[in-house]
Amino acid sequence: MGQIALELKEVSKTFRTGFSMKAVHALKGVNLTIQKGEIFGYLGPNGAGKTTTLKIIVGIIFPTSGRISVLSRPPDDIAVKQRIGFLPESPYFYEYLNALEFLDFYARLFAIPLGVRRERIRRLLKTVGLEKKAAEPLRKFSKGMLQRVGIAQALINDPELIILDEPMSGLDPLGRAQIREIIQRLKEEDKTIIFSSHIIPDVEAIADRVGIIVDGRISDVGNIDDLLSERIGSVEITARNIDDRLVARMASKAVVKRVVGEHTVLIIEGPERANEVIDIIRDGKGTIESVEPIRMTLEDLVLSQIRKDAS
Repeated sequence: MGQIALELKEVSKTFRTGFSMKAVHALKGVNLTIQKGEIFGYLGPNGAGKTTTLKIIVGIIFPTSGRISVLSRPPDDIAVKQRIGFLPESPYFYEYLNALEFLDFYARLFAIPLGVRRERIRRLLKTVGLEKKAAEPLRKFSKGMLQRVGIAQALINDPELIILDEPMSGLDPLGRAQIREIIQRLKEEDKTIIFSSHIIPDVEAIADRVGIIVDGRISDVGNIDDLLSERIGSVEITARNIDDRLVARMASKAVVKRVVGEHTVLIIEGPERANEVIDIIRDGKGTIESVEPIRMTLEDLVLSQIRKDAS
């Protein structure tokens, strides 16, 4: 068991909104443990509670109830904030500063000595691929460039724990790939990275573990392979001697994916229906060639949890 970087126990958050001060339960008893040195992907639909969780971790807002430990300290401890880097979902960049000035401003907030901060800023700009754009004002930066300079800002204090809220949102495929490369490089430096996203392929590509939050509750958490290994989304059956009469009998249980010569490939949702389809094929004198379970993808799992919550 590795060292724990972050732990949330039964964390809830209730907001009061509008003239009636109606209660909105943003988080509902969230339990989460993240190990040092891992990349943790935090998944969920818009409004599920991802940003609220991250803001509570960094101490921007406070939980209504529950306990939080960040690097073995409470999140409102000033000392622990020196060890955290944070990129919010919609950061504000003063557009008339250039990248050097922007990063120097944040380095001064951490009281980093002049010589150290100059070297660190140079290194960080190289890390995020902006060393040639250092003197350009931020107003000329693209969305992807702003995200990269924002990540450099989150790293200016050489943090142990890095929290990125939707770092790949709104980026094109190249921009997302660049951010993924930066996150993977940080892991090689033994950093702990938590990033939220609704872009599931990005999470699958780099996360060691994932957590899925829906309507303020964690529905699943763990290694991606472990989460999906026992979940069969559908079953593919290949059979011979399937005529129109048999297809009609199976219409409510199976979909014909393709027909190749005398072979018919069927897709059945769920293993229970697969047994019924096999019985129909055998009863109609068809021949089963193969039965192949198709496991859920991470996207399938997230969507299934969202649909379950909505039902």
